[in-house]
Amino acid sequence: MSIPEIELRSPDEIKAFQEHELKKMLDFVNRKSVFYKRLFAKHKINIEKIASLEDLRCIPPTTKEDLQEHGKDLICVEKSEIIDYITTSGTLGDPVIFAMTDHDLDRLAYNEYLGFKCAGCTGNDVFQLMTTIDKRFMAGLAYFLGSRMLKSAMVRVGNGIPELQWDSIQRFSPTVVVAVPSFLLTIIDYAEKNGIDHHASSVKKAVCIGEPMRNGDFTYNTLGRKITERWPEVCLHSTYASTEMSTSFTECEQGTGGHHHPELIIVEFLDDHDQPVPKGDYGEVTVTTLGVEGMPLLRFRTGDISRAHDEPCKCGRNTMRLGPVIGRKKQMIKFKGTTLYPTALYDILDNIEDISNYIVEVFTNQLGTDEIVIRVGSTVHSEAFEKMIKDHFRAKLRVAPSIIFESADYISKIQFPGMSRKPVKLIDRRNNNK
Repeated sequence: MSIPEIELRSPDEIKAFQEHELKKMLDFVNRKSVFYKRLFAKHKINIEKIASLEDLRCIPPTTKEDLQEHGKDLICVEKSEIIDYITTSGTLGDPVIFAMTDHDLDRLAYNEYLGFKCAGCTGNDVFQLMTTIDKRFMAGLAYFLGSRMLKSAMVRVGNGIPELQWDSIQRFSPTVVVAVPSFLLTIIDYAEKNGIDHHASSVKKAVCIGEPMRNGDFTYNTLGRKITERWPEVCLHSTYASTEMSTSFTECEQGTGGHHHPELIIVEFLDDHDQPVPKGDYGEVTVTTLGVEGMPLLRFRTGDISRAHDEPCKCGRNTMRLGPVIGRKKQMIKFKGTTLYPTALYDILDNIEDISNYIVEVFTNQLGTDEIVIRVGSTVHSEAFEKMIKDHFRAKLRVAPSIIFESADYISKIQFPGMSRKPVKLIDRRNNNK
């Protein structure tokens, strides 16, 4: 199978298909979910009257707080049916437990199989997994299951350890790596310092997770540009996913957004009042899962801000494409009259030479407003360098945060705490995020 038939159909046919699947999902949660039965009763919702995707608007969205407070009531299967336990990364609070059935694992494999196919991968590829498959992490498991369904080989190296990554590349000749994009720069640095010709390696593609690599117009941001300039032989494919949706959106070779798989998920883009934003506007990505048994979700607000692209893709798929995520709603910063997301800060910092790494700290000052301090890992500690950094911020954002210089090793220890599954770039100490 190359592209599923449903993804080649017209938008009206895709919508009709999803409405049929939605009815089955509503019936399932009405019978199995304590949380949703209670929600339907409280709001006097008759699911028999929900016939279209637009009718979903009568159902209040599910939030991360709902998952944290009522997690057990959202699980729809008996304990004996659970095959795997997974938790969210806990970026904005305590991790949430997700229970996966055997069917859910098959669905997860199919999802990542579709993602790999979007990226042009085949059974002849050899993957090298540079993300963790343990620590209750869904993504690493999904990639392994997807490559297995693709009938391709995978080398499970895990995250970190550049020396082991290059040893594995040289031993197994992988053609595709799965990695957090900033880690690709780390292994490029290691190669250059240790006489390894990374330009002559077997790697031809990178499926990237966890960090944005593109701007809203699909051009590479600073991180994406640095990788492609230093390793031009590797084609980058962005992926957006979350544990809650058990689904990913992966770029095809056109690089114009992650493709929606309508057999797996319904997607809305909502404003602050739970209403759909006008077509083409940015809104909070809100999802309804299809075909999930363990913990299906209705209108789950992910907290991520993005927008839809509906024009047909040159790859042949007629599905919606998810544009680059510009930030998380709860991470929005109002700094000296300017509204921004941390990604805007990252893009500037990634573009300044002599900055090895950094941590952005946000806190509430004595006036009750947002304040930003950036801890910069660098060997250059001077007033002139500090002024240059601030000038870059003023030129791009009209405001400049406070700068504190640290050693790169010190910052690295903060970025990779013991229990972390992803690099930490933001520490939010604001009163409303404690």
